[in-house]
Amino acid sequence: MKLYEQFPISLTNSLSGKKEPFQPVNPGHVGMYVCGPTVYSDVHLGNVRTFLTFDVISRYFRHLGYKVRYVRNITDVGHLENDADEGEDKIAKKARLEQLEPMEVVKHYTEGFHEVLRQFNMLPPSIEPTATAHIVEQIEITKRLIEKGLAYEVNGSVYFDVPKYNESHDYGILSGRKIEELMESGRKLDSQDEKRNKVDFALWKKASPAHIMRWPSPWGDGFPGWHIECTVMSTKYLGETFDIHGGGMDLKFPHHECEIAQAVGANGKDPVHYWLHSNMLTVNGQKMSKSLGNSFLPRELFAGTHQLLDKGYSPMTVRFFMLQSHYSSTLDFSNEAMQSAEKGFKRLAQALTFIKKTEVPSQAVASDLTTELNRMATECYTSMSDDFNSAKVIAVLFEMSARINDIKSGNLTMDKLDATAFANFKATYIAMMEDVLGLKEETESGGSHLEGVVNVLIELRKKARTDRNYALSDKIRDDLQAIGVQLKDGKNGEMTYTID
Repeated sequence: MKLYEQFPISLTNSLSGKKEPFQPVNPGHVGMYVCGPTVYSDVHLGNVRTFLTFDVISRYFRHLGYKVRYVRNITDVGHLENDADEGEDKIAKKARLEQLEPMEVVKHYTEGFHEVLRQFNMLPPSIEPTATAHIVEQIEITKRLIEKGLAYEVNGSVYFDVPKYNESHDYGILSGRKIEELMESGRKLDSQDEKRNKVDFALWKKASPAHIMRWPSPWGDGFPGWHIECTVMSTKYLGETFDIHGGGMDLKFPHHECEIAQAVGANGKDPVHYWLHSNMLTVNGQKMSKSLGNSFLPRELFAGTHQLLDKGYSPMTVRFFMLQSHYSSTLDFSNEAMQSAEKGFKRLAQALTFIKKTEVPSQAVASDLTTELNRMATECYTSMSDDFNSAKVIAVLFEMSARINDIKSGNLTMDKLDATAFANFKATYIAMMEDVLGLKEETESGGSHLEGVVNVLIELRKKARTDRNYALSDKIRDDLQAIGVQLKDGKNGEMTYTID
């Protein structure tokens, strides 16, 4: 039996607002598309949380035995400053301000994006297509929408006719927005507007003479709208109907709503079975934004150089911090939360280091402890299969680490452990930490030397206790504790330590 049959996944579908059992389009396979970055600036922590969410989801699908095709795009054209199809292309503007070619901007920030994700130990997607490499396909789907009467051309630009689409379909099916309310809210159309309706959105925009990024089309030189690229690339690589589409909560409307309308209009079928959205990151209870001065980049977090930070934190500490909350919950960043995460991650990482070196016993033992080991291993899978609840998994891992520390200290001896149960316990702990959550052991600079020094002091303390020199023994313990090294006395005179 495959692991995905043993631990079937349920997930919260943004389309229905309900938790649903996962049924793939093709048994044993998962097709997942996630909206990637617009590469005109450095990736920020809110972006990182979204990509981390879907890194863990793809990891878990693979761990369960699914064959996964994970597609995450790069937006390198068409994302205007305003969602109302107004303003300058973000990449073209950056190129103009920095006196660079647009593709120089794209290359620089794409490489920076990849480097940040590598630091966070995120796996690359199966396919990473770019918008500029799919101009032909975007023109073709635009032509098809015009032929079906769902789009119209005005002065070299093409717009999707939302009210026309809404006559036979439900525009707002994902976000819950009502077209009547959208038509009434905000700015009214004036004589300068090309759109027939204020809710219509661009499929193709005419390029002004000064616009750098431009391609020939049946309607003249121009560039694609932002929404059309994802419809094209997702269906090209995953099929007209695929399993999962993910992204940040901020993309639900209008971007994902428009994606659905384009795909249904062009192909006559719903493109996605399950929509998943990660929630936002706040800082000390406030939304992260440049205007509030509480937005910082990953490199500032690692180095501790931002004014809001007490110190720097390692990439794995930050990854662990983000995984302590469910992906659909708001995650609040604070120095206190990060310090707690740092201690928690070290505790789990130290247990990981120890258990990887621990041999599996040979005996069979029927006991309550055997039942407990099996329960904890099973709970890791049932928690992760319950809408990818990494927070619950981490709670179980802390419980498991307590047992691992009992073994390490000698309070739990190997002759009390059942071979099969312990092997499953060990394999699950390692798999959940490394393969699923993507947490890896971090070697601090000089870490091996520090370990050697602490072990020398432990041996000196053992000798002091043997010699009944309890004053020296206590001084070694207290001095180590003062610098964050906690000694723990076990059975038979054994001593272990943790570093805060």
